[in-house]
Amino acid sequence: MIQLPITNYQFPFPFPFLKLHYPINSGILEWMQPSLFASVQWTVSTLTKYIRDLLETDLALQDVWVQGEISNLSRPASGHIYFTLRDAGASLRCVLWRTEALHLKRFLQEGLAVEVHGKIGVYEVGGQYQFYADQIRPVGEGVLYQEFLRLKAMLEAEGLFDSQHKRPIPAFPNRIGIVTSPTGAALRDMLTALRRRLPLVEVILAPSLVQGEDAPPKLVEAIHSLNHLQPLPDVILLARGGGSIEDLWAFNDESVVRAVVSSGAPIICGVGHETDFTLCDFAADLRAPTPTAAAELATPTTLSDLSSTLETLDSQLSNRMLDLLSAWRDGLSALKDQLRFFSPTRRIQSDGQRLDDLAHRLAVAQAHRLALEANRLAGSRKRLETLNPLQVLGRGYALVTRRADNVLVSKVAQARDGIRVRVSDGEFDADVTNRKS
Repeated sequence: MIQLPITNYQFPFPFPFLKLHYPINSGILEWMQPSLFASVQWTVSTLTKYIRDLLETDLALQDVWVQGEISNLSRPASGHIYFTLRDAGASLRCVLWRTEALHLKRFLQEGLAVEVHGKIGVYEVGGQYQFYADQIRPVGEGVLYQEFLRLKAMLEAEGLFDSQHKRPIPAFPNRIGIVTSPTGAALRDMLTALRRRLPLVEVILAPSLVQGEDAPPKLVEAIHSLNHLQPLPDVILLARGGGSIEDLWAFNDESVVRAVVSSGAPIICGVGHETDFTLCDFAADLRAPTPTAAAELATPTTLSDLSSTLETLDSQLSNRMLDLLSAWRDGLSALKDQLRFFSPTRRIQSDGQRLDDLAHRLAVAQAHRLALEANRLAGSRKRLETLNPLQVLGRGYALVTRRADNVLVSKVAQARDGIRVRVSDGEFDADVTNRKS
């Protein structure tokens, strides 16, 4: 075995058994040397590895869509899916790993015409090349998806999907309209959810086809019929079960999308499974991953919520009434006190007490005044006694008056024949016999 650098390498002679379609950039190339040189020996592993490198480094083979029919379908306990993709002239072994198989939307079956996306690789243990798939869709689904993107871009440009047009879902709906197939499992699932969550609500079914060419006009007619009810439903559920893109295509129809946008009642769209998206999902006021989820979103307030809310309100009402009664009782007591204060009896009692108080104060004042007057009188008496002529007479003085006219004799010239002399213990008459000045 010889090893040569392969960058810009020019082979000196042709190798008719070796065809290279390989981007030569760097690395080591190993090949069988022709008889001109010593023979080159390959191991099975190195040859298989070389072939695998050739296939897995070819970018054109790492992003491929392949069309064919499924055969030899196998689903072992590991969860991986093995099958063969056939057409009239060849077959290709394929494997879909468990992680991708979990996201598979369509049930695979023998003879199903599909388009498979993946890459080419080599299973070294089996010595065979195979196709590692990561997406599987029915034939024609790719064309529908391109049409889906075109319609989405057009309607989005018109503003039909703008969030500012979305309306809130009422917390407690009284009437719910449903647009779906009357025979599908989706209707049963929604009714079960509504009966469990809010059995008080009124449900109005507008039956419609949900699949096929006749489904779009029937869906539009059903939506319009609910919008002509009086009163309007509080919310409308537009729903159906899962399926392929062809099965759900009626909900990508432009007329249905416009009917959803123009609806007078808010619409919850629950079409397919969680991974399914339709244009009605973008146009609706709220998207639900499944029909059952749509029923749950339409009844955010459940019967248990109402019961709990009623219990809370009842407790709050009782507490409020007790508070009000207590406040009113206190107010009534205050009014009674005010009434008692302003009542005639209260005033009579108050005036009587005031009269008693005034009488007491009068008595005290009188006693005090009498005491003061008595003291003043005693003082006056003492001063009077001090000025009393009798007191002077007691010291040996006498008061002399004429007997004839009772005129006080203060001078010798006034003394006449008869005089009266008053002394401290009485008086006596006397005659003037001699006057001296």
